[in-house]
Amino acid sequence: MFPNMSISIGRETITHLLHRCTQLRSHTALTQLHSIILRSGFSHDTFILNRLVDLYSKCGADLASSLYLFNQSPKRDLFSWNAMLGGYLANGELVGARKVFDEMPERNVVSWNSMISGFVRNGEEGKGIECYGEMVRGGFVPNRFTLASVLGACGVLREVRVGRVCNGMAVKVGVDGNVFVGNALVNVYAKCGCVGDAVKAFAALEEPNEVSFTALMGGLAEAERVEEALDMFRLMHRMMICIDAVSLSMILGVCVRCSFGECSYCDRTDGHVLVRAYGKLIHSLSVKLGLENDFHLSNSMLDMYVKSGDMADAEMLFDRLSTPNIVSWNIMIAGYGLTHKVDKAIKLMENMEGCGVEPDEVTFINLLSGCIKDENVVVGRLFFARIACPTLSSWNAMLSAYSQVENHEEVITLFREMQFRTMKPDKTTLVVVLGSCVAMGLLDLGKQVHAVSQKYALNANLFIGSALISLYSRSSWLERALFIFESLPQLDTACWNSLIAGFSLNHMHDKAFAYFNAMRGKDIFPTQFSYATLLSCCAAQPLPCQGRQMHALIVKDGNIVDVFVGSALIDIYCKSSDIDAAQITFDSMPCKNRVSWNAMIHGYAQNGRGDEAVHLYHEMVKSGEEPDDVTFVAVLTSCSHAGLVDEGLRIFESISSEYGTKPLLDHCTCIIDALGRAGRLQEAEALILKMPYKEDPIIWEVLLSSCRVHSDIPVARRAADILFALNPKNRTPYVLLGNVYSSMGRWDDTRTVRELMCDENVHKEPGYSCL
Repeated sequence: MFPNMSISIGRETITHLLHRCTQLRSHTALTQLHSIILRSGFSHDTFILNRLVDLYSKCGADLASSLYLFNQSPKRDLFSWNAMLGGYLANGELVGARKVFDEMPERNVVSWNSMISGFVRNGEEGKGIECYGEMVRGGFVPNRFTLASVLGACGVLREVRVGRVCNGMAVKVGVDGNVFVGNALVNVYAKCGCVGDAVKAFAALEEPNEVSFTALMGGLAEAERVEEALDMFRLMHRMMICIDAVSLSMILGVCVRCSFGECSYCDRTDGHVLVRAYGKLIHSLSVKLGLENDFHLSNSMLDMYVKSGDMADAEMLFDRLSTPNIVSWNIMIAGYGLTHKVDKAIKLMENMEGCGVEPDEVTFINLLSGCIKDENVVVGRLFFARIACPTLSSWNAMLSAYSQVENHEEVITLFREMQFRTMKPDKTTLVVVLGSCVAMGLLDLGKQVHAVSQKYALNANLFIGSALISLYSRSSWLERALFIFESLPQLDTACWNSLIAGFSLNHMHDKAFAYFNAMRGKDIFPTQFSYATLLSCCAAQPLPCQGRQMHALIVKDGNIVDVFVGSALIDIYCKSSDIDAAQITFDSMPCKNRVSWNAMIHGYAQNGRGDEAVHLYHEMVKSGEEPDDVTFVAVLTSCSHAGLVDEGLRIFESISSEYGTKPLLDHCTCIIDALGRAGRLQEAEALILKMPYKEDPIIWEVLLSSCRVHSDIPVARRAADILFALNPKNRTPYVLLGNVYSSMGRWDDTRTVRELMCDENVHKEPGYSCL
């Protein structure tokens, strides 16, 4: 590097060469120059030693050489200390830097700035803010570098209060017009959600740059002021402000939020179409500006296409990437998962491994999420097993997957495994596990989970509190549920709903109404779940006027359009025999689900309007809503009570022929009852013998009961003989057969049945009156 430096040189030349080394950042050149300095007799020159200390820490991160020279310096001045402090901070050695800082005989603003910026750069923003407080209390006046660093820390920590103090200080010391301080102010206000203050700080900038625009666009997007964020980008383009990859990534993020339905701007009819088109325009602009090879920007564009469901364009962009990184692969895998193409996602992961890119935890979580969407939890568990050290988010994803498919046993098993691995749960973990405890009725395990929530100080969390209220109230331990409810520091709608539902499940309907009124009295707006719960209370009590009052309140609060609330109202009116009101409610519902149709069909069946029930069943099928087991029970019951036997047989046969499912025992019982009521007993007997439930006593008892009405002794004897063979100790067939004989005046046969009961040691329970 220095071939002609064998002769002694002067101090000015050495100073020039030191400056040159600073530009080159070459450790080899620095060591050569250091040897020249030693030969030239400047090894004790404080200025030159300070420069060497500074350069060794920057060139090759040779902190040991910097420290040696610092300790060898005969006369250390403020610059010496600042150089050593900077060396430690440049190498991320915060402990050593703080030690040097504390030992400094004197400090200046540069010392404080170095320490503050060092903390902030190394992720210790809180300590940076504390250091700033020490600086101000020590009488030092911060400059633009100080405030820019502190405001950056405030942005990360969302510390708007300290940010406002710094804003006042910037005005006081006259640096509020500085572009770096101004940008930092815009950033901190935007990140803290103070969009109005961010706009004011932006307007105060004399010459806003790309950083200013990017910060404000981000704040506007976070506040769901998406149209204004897009307008800012257009303004930036018109003002010919340098548009870089960061700016484009930011505005693509705005498009992603919109296309993914995370902002009110998308409520407009053309919202989704507009933002997708905007995203494609930004893609074109990135190509025009020559930024299409920027990996961060390319990944942002991939994310935009994937989350808008445009996998075709995402695939084209991905294929054009020269060397996709792990983020690119993960975005594509997540995209296939979102669009229910798990097979493609798995194949892409195999290609990724073939290209030498090792999948990380995000890869497996994306695959797991895709499996969850397809309800393929078995495959998802295989991917979970491939994660060497699953993080809490991975455990939670797997727990949620099992909960979603109602495999609560696996939720409990996985939670125990999680505990064995000493993984600390969070609120999401405990809410999912408590939900499984509620579903399985595991009160004791729920108590253990409650203890875990107390151990980790999570029991005051609203979601956990709501889950605990559900656990105890569904286990009929309402005193405990009330205790938890009253001990929560604040209550949301979910907590109130859980308690009200608990009262309803335990038939404490008056208390359910009392707490519902208390909730409304505290200005907590009831949800559809609140109303559905209260309507179930109304249905359980013979108080139709109360149901009508709830109906009026629901209309007033604007919840009448909810399908579950509407279904609950239909149930109330049907149970109070006001079938016309139920029909009006049903007809006025803007959208209906299977529950709504079933409630109305069942209401017709309950109230003896079988023809209308069958007609409504056919309307349901025409609407495209597929009937379920409950539907078939309701419509077959209607056919039985209305004497529509042939129609009932057609519907019964359609269960297997049209819907590809096997009729349940309840369906078979209904159709046998219909045939029995119509006197078609031999046909009913033949049908039973073809059924998979021919050894179930209930279906034969239905047939035997019908024989009494139609005085069919042969069928009655055959049905009774089968029932005797199935269970000789069952008193029901003896009683039914005896009733058949007695209804026909065949007292000898009746006596024979009673003697048979005595021989088999079967006793009939005597009847009694409650009056």
